[in-house]
Amino acid sequence: MPRDFFIQRKNAVLSKLDKSSKQSWDKKILFLCEKINSLENYYTTSSCSGRALFMIYQEKKQDDLFCKVYHDLISFSVLKKDLNELCRRSKNKSIKFKLDPPILHIACRSMKDAKSLYEKAKIAGWKKIGLVSWEKRIVLEIICTGKLEFPIIENGKILIDDNFLKIIVKQANFKMKNSWEKIKRLEKAVK
Repeated sequence: MPRDFFIQRKNAVLSKLDKSSKQSWDKKILFLCEKINSLENYYTTSSCSGRALFMIYQEKKQDDLFCKVYHDLISFSVLKKDLNELCRRSKNKSIKFKLDPPILHIACRSMKDAKSLYEKAKIAGWKKIGLVSWEKRIVLEIICTGKLEFPIIENGKILIDDNFLKIIVKQANFKMKNSWEKIKRLEKAVK
């Protein structure tokens, strides 16, 4: 019987420890990932249900750039408190606020399988879908829209007022809820 390299790779990837900075699955995307991973022709290689964060602005990516990360809805009072604390600690740094939408990387057995999942994600409302790898293995990247990103602290000074911060909270929470609905729709579509 010939060896099934796709299944071998799937088992190897899914048995590895979580290497994300959070060190665990995001609860809001866990069921979708489990559903995808239960299918013979797919497995997830990475996922995030979306997050809001404060991050040190730097051209080169490093491990210690995240100052504060929120994987759930945010409140004005918590964000204001964290922003003030961060401002005190970061006298000579540039800090940005960032809202990242949900993202999935899914290995697919064939191009036909990738196309099938592409169509389901499109119908579920995911806007940015494409292949990021197709030579050694076929990997589909699926991303929701709803990103926000802008400078918020410069040289120990907060660049926005409370009114703008309230708008950020409202927009971020709206975009997060919208993204989580798209996760649910894709859960229903994946069979």
